[in-house]
Amino acid sequence: MQEKYIPTEVEAAMQRHWAQHNVYQASEAAPRDKKFYCVSMLPYPSGKLHMGHVRNYTINDVMARYLRMKGFNVLMPMGWDAFGMPAENAAMANGVAPAQWTYDNIAYMKQQMQAMGLAIDWSREFATCEPDYYKWNQWLFLKMLEAGIVYKKTGTVNWDPVDQTVLANEQVIDGRGWRSGAVVEKREIPMYYMRITHYAGELLDALDDLGWPERVKLMQQNWLGKSSGVNISFPYQLDGEQKLLRVFTTRADTLMGVTFCAIAAEHPLALHLAQNRPELQAFIDTCKLGGSAEADLATLEKKGVATGFFVQHPLTGQDIEVWLGNYVLMSYGEGAVMGVPAHDERDFAFALKYGLPIKQVIAVNAQPYSNTNWADWYTDKENGVCVNSGKYNGLGYEQAVKSIVADLAALGLGEQRVVWRLRDWGISRQRYWGTPIPLIHCAACGEVPVPEADLPVVLPEDLVPDGSGNPLAKSAAFVNCSCPKCGAPARRETDTMDTFVDSSWYFSRYTCPAAQINGQPSIVDARTEYWMPMDQYIGGIEHAILHLLYSRFWAKVMRDLGLVTFSEPIKNLLTQGMVLNETFYRENAAGKRTWFNPAEVTLSRDSKGRPCGAVLNADGLPVVVGGIEKMSKSKHNGVDPQLLIDQYGADTARLFIMFAAPPEQQLEWSSAGVEGASRFLRRLWTFGYAQAESMARATSLSVASSTYLARLTEAQKALRRDIHRILTQAEFDYQRVQYNTVVSAAMKMLKALEAATEAQAGEATEMWGLVVREGYGILLRVLYPVVPHIACTLWDALGFNAEFGCALLDAPWPEIDQGALEESEIELVLQINGKVRGALTVAKEACRDEIEQAALAHEAFQRFANGQMPKKVVVVPGRLINLVI
Repeated sequence: MQEKYIPTEVEAAMQRHWAQHNVYQASEAAPRDKKFYCVSMLPYPSGKLHMGHVRNYTINDVMARYLRMKGFNVLMPMGWDAFGMPAENAAMANGVAPAQWTYDNIAYMKQQMQAMGLAIDWSREFATCEPDYYKWNQWLFLKMLEAGIVYKKTGTVNWDPVDQTVLANEQVIDGRGWRSGAVVEKREIPMYYMRITHYAGELLDALDDLGWPERVKLMQQNWLGKSSGVNISFPYQLDGEQKLLRVFTTRADTLMGVTFCAIAAEHPLALHLAQNRPELQAFIDTCKLGGSAEADLATLEKKGVATGFFVQHPLTGQDIEVWLGNYVLMSYGEGAVMGVPAHDERDFAFALKYGLPIKQVIAVNAQPYSNTNWADWYTDKENGVCVNSGKYNGLGYEQAVKSIVADLAALGLGEQRVVWRLRDWGISRQRYWGTPIPLIHCAACGEVPVPEADLPVVLPEDLVPDGSGNPLAKSAAFVNCSCPKCGAPARRETDTMDTFVDSSWYFSRYTCPAAQINGQPSIVDARTEYWMPMDQYIGGIEHAILHLLYSRFWAKVMRDLGLVTFSEPIKNLLTQGMVLNETFYRENAAGKRTWFNPAEVTLSRDSKGRPCGAVLNADGLPVVVGGIEKMSKSKHNGVDPQLLIDQYGADTARLFIMFAAPPEQQLEWSSAGVEGASRFLRRLWTFGYAQAESMARATSLSVASSTYLARLTEAQKALRRDIHRILTQAEFDYQRVQYNTVVSAAMKMLKALEAATEAQAGEATEMWGLVVREGYGILLRVLYPVVPHIACTLWDALGFNAEFGCALLDAPWPEIDQGALEESEIELVLQINGKVRGALTVAKEACRDEIEQAALAHEAFQRFANGQMPKKVVVVPGRLINLVI
């Protein structure tokens, strides 16, 4: 064993050993009684790992290593979410094919992961852009098409009229195309959808049984958006025909307060009314501009235009004017809303803007109505009662709804209904770098599925997008084909699938690479049933809705197609906190900010440690301290994990990132914290080196033998008691995934060992060597999941592999010796006349007389008694003794 700890040498040697012996390859046939499948969300191969990746994968790695020590058959795989828009953007910027850029990035990022020492089973690796993987996206698409889960309809997209291409929502910035700057239009084009709404009820009901953070379950619940309400019909005459404008509302009790109706620009009535009405058509055209995301519409300034057309109130027959409103979603309910401005924030703002009537119909506790308290009344269903509502006056929410629904039903103008915020999943993307949709368009036969034997439809990897439309549509070699039915010339579908398709089931594919059933290739096989569902899934909170929801939907579809038996793919979910760092910038006269990396800045702090100024190292001039924010490229405040590994070693990076904060909380980056982690590992190594000879001699007795235990001195027992007490806490913290306090426990163990060996300097007996060896062996096993390179190296160098008959990665978790936790002495509170005057240490088995005699001899009693003997002695066993003078 060398004297100095050199991380680069230690880690390189250990990684070579692990790779040569293929130590992390999992097998379903492993001789272990229980399995544990833990997965980190697969990364997009952007080019470099960031600290968010490092934190995610280290949490997963610590969990996997610990559970392997606890006897689990553990699988921790890794792959690449390799399709998507960033590759196309990089291709346009660099003039290279997305495939080349993607595969180069994968190679580099894999190298970084291996440098972190992650316990990944690389035999199961794949990239979602590989035909062997996306073939099964296409196969499943066709199976869903057969089952009616996939269908085609027109959908709204963002259209850039200059680049002549469809834009993703994130490519629309302030209503304009990200490249061209052109005002984006909304267009209706044919698209393919997956019927996720068919599973809405099951997706909602199953949330209760998932071991997920409540915050995530609430986010999914809100996204599903189950609303129980009433469909209300407002009659009207159009071209001599009696028609109905249908409105869905969750507050039928406010029906008597309707003062206008608003309809979406795409509503059929709006299109009809706009005929020969230029002002209405102009408003409709305006509504087509800007992004189509629901979030964009929610933040738009509420605008409208009066149509001069009226519908009738279903109960009073009163004329209600219809407005076009840019805030009304055609996709929600019937594409129309009833305006109740007295009791709805959106309607209230709209009515104020356009001078529409505001009629109060709900009152709370007879309080006067005002523009400040109405919102509280609207949400206070328990205390609100109807007013100004005719026969419904005085009725509470439930009574009013029941009565109004009955009256509407009698007129054939209303019924109760459940609606969902969730919409079917539109998977068509008019982009190149994605899974080709396996359909062929034939003039004679129509839309024809690609035969299963012809899958996959391979995506050409040599195309370079230029921003002007989908390169696939320009590739004759890809587009031109023959119809599988009639053999006539035909054209391939050039839309590709949403990349959420790729990530919706990849974890099942990890479990069964090259899957086969009865000798034929298959999407999954029996191995999937062994590993799935995932016991632990780890990833960022930003994926809490769409990715996780689509994954749950996909599992249910695969179940219904008879491919798997599980309904939920994820038992437990951990959403790790973000990694934060300082930000610094300068701002020019135009208000543009230039951001600087913290490594380029010297920060000054006041006497209380608060930032009070900073200068740029390059020129010594001040920069603005921007505060602590999430690490990001835009703020230039990231830390390159590779630089950290090169300077300090992977174990230091792992130790710091586990110690700095609990996994689910935000982590604030600290260069001083990294230095502290490095110092601790050097202390760990130095202690092992210093005690190596003593521990090597101490091999004649087993730490479990009665002879060993009988020969222990009180100091040695105290050290064992400290070690096993800390071990108890460390095991508890591992089980509750609080790895920061695990590291803290390891630090306490090392400190106890250092203090004990320093105190017994000169007594290098075999017994001390045995106690220290036992404690250090426990310490290495506690630390191993967090810092595997140094722990495994020390384990081997100090002969623990020979003692235990295995390398550290196969060693069992240390058992807690309950006997070691028992104390031969206890400490009692010493009181004199009821006041605490000190502490009294006595033998655990001491009787009352022995405790009293020890108290009388204590210096505190001698000092306060003034020569008097106690009139009364009160002993509370195990707690205190009170001498009353």
